[in-house]
Amino acid sequence: MNEIYFDNAATTKPSRKIVEKMVSVLEEDYGNPSSLHIKGVVAERHIKNTSRILANILKVHEDEILYTSGGTESNNLAILGVAYAYHRIGKHIITTKIEHPSVQKVFRYLEENGFEVTYLDVDSSGYVYLEQLKNSIKKDTILVSIMHVNNEIGTIQPIEEIGHIIKTINVNTIFHADAIQSFGKIPISIKKNTIDLLSISSHKFHGPKGIGVLYKKKDIRLKPLVFGGGQQKGLRAGTENVPAIAALGLAAEDIYKDLDANTKHIQSLKNMLWKALDKNIKDIYINGPSIEESAPHILNIIFKDIRAEVLLHALEARKIYVSTGSACSSNQPHPSDTLINIGLNNEEIGGSIRFSFSKYNTEEEVKKCVQDLAEIVPMLRIFK
Repeated sequence: MNEIYFDNAATTKPSRKIVEKMVSVLEEDYGNPSSLHIKGVVAERHIKNTSRILANILKVHEDEILYTSGGTESNNLAILGVAYAYHRIGKHIITTKIEHPSVQKVFRYLEENGFEVTYLDVDSSGYVYLEQLKNSIKKDTILVSIMHVNNEIGTIQPIEEIGHIIKTINVNTIFHADAIQSFGKIPISIKKNTIDLLSISSHKFHGPKGIGVLYKKKDIRLKPLVFGGGQQKGLRAGTENVPAIAALGLAAEDIYKDLDANTKHIQSLKNMLWKALDKNIKDIYINGPSIEESAPHILNIIFKDIRAEVLLHALEARKIYVSTGSACSSNQPHPSDTLINIGLNNEEIGGSIRFSFSKYNTEEEVKKCVQDLAEIVPMLRIFK
C-alpha cells in the first residue's frame, strides 16, 4: 500500500483532471481576461463558466461571486470590507472563540482599532450558545461572523437558526459564514440561512491552492482591500487567476455531482475508524460532537498518555499522514483555541490527533491505519 493521507481538512489532492485543466488553460488560454481581443474573451469565458457553476450550486446570481487568493483572503475581505464600509453605522461586531485564525486575528485587529467585539462562548462540543448570541446583538451590531464547520473538531453550527436569530433581532446586521470546511461536504443553503457573505477555498475540495471565493449578496457593501485595475467591479483588483478559477469550477462541479455519495463514503470511513480504534486501543476519546453529529470528514481523538506530535511522526514513518490540529496554525507554539474553549486541559490538547477524510480514501487505508496505531500506541505509552 502507498501513502495514506488522512489530513484532508488541511488540504486535498487534486485529481489528474484538475491538474490537466490548469495546464491546458495556462498553455492555451493564457490571455488577460480584461483584454478586448479573442484571447481575452476566451480567458473571460473560463471565469464566467466557473461563476455559473458556483451560482447554480449555491442558488445565487453569478454577479455575486468574487474570486480571491484563498480562504484567508475571503475571510479578510468579508470582515474588513464590512467593517470599513459600515463603521459609521456601528462598530460592534460578533464572532466566536473557536474561529479560524483568518477570522480571529482580523477581529483582534479591529478590536485594537476601535471596534467593540463580542466573542461568543461554546459548549464542550463546540456549539455556540444561542442565548448568548441573542443577548449580544445590538442596534449598532454591523456583523456576525461564524464558522459553519469547525476545522479541528468538525462541529456543524446551526447556521439556519443563527441566521434567523440575527435577522429577527436586527435585520441590518450582516451575517458572514466561513464555509471553507463545509463546501463540498454538506449541503449549504444561502437563502434559507439568510447568509450575506460566504467564504470558500478551492484546495479543500480537490481544487488548486491559491484560489478562493467570496459570495457577496448584491446589496451588501464592501470596502476593497486591494486597489489597482478595477477588476471584479473594483472589489478585488488584480488580473484574475484564470487557470485556477477554471480548475476550481471543475472541482466544484465534480464534488457536487456526487455529493450525497461522497458524504456517505467519508462518513462511513470515519465511523469505521472510530469503531475499530475504540475496540482495539484503550483510553481514547472523541473531541467535539458525537460521530453522528459532527462533519462527515473530521474526527479528532485524544490518545491518553501520548504526545500527539510523537504519534504523528510515528505514523509518518509508516507513510500515514494526520494532523495535530489546524495546519494553518500548527507551526504556532500556542495551544489550539478551539480545544481550550471546549474545556480540554493541556495534557488532553497535547494528545489530540485529527483524522480527516476525502472521497479518495478507502476502507483498506482505514484498516491499515488501525493496525499500525494498535502497534504504535501501546509502545509509545510504555516509553512515555
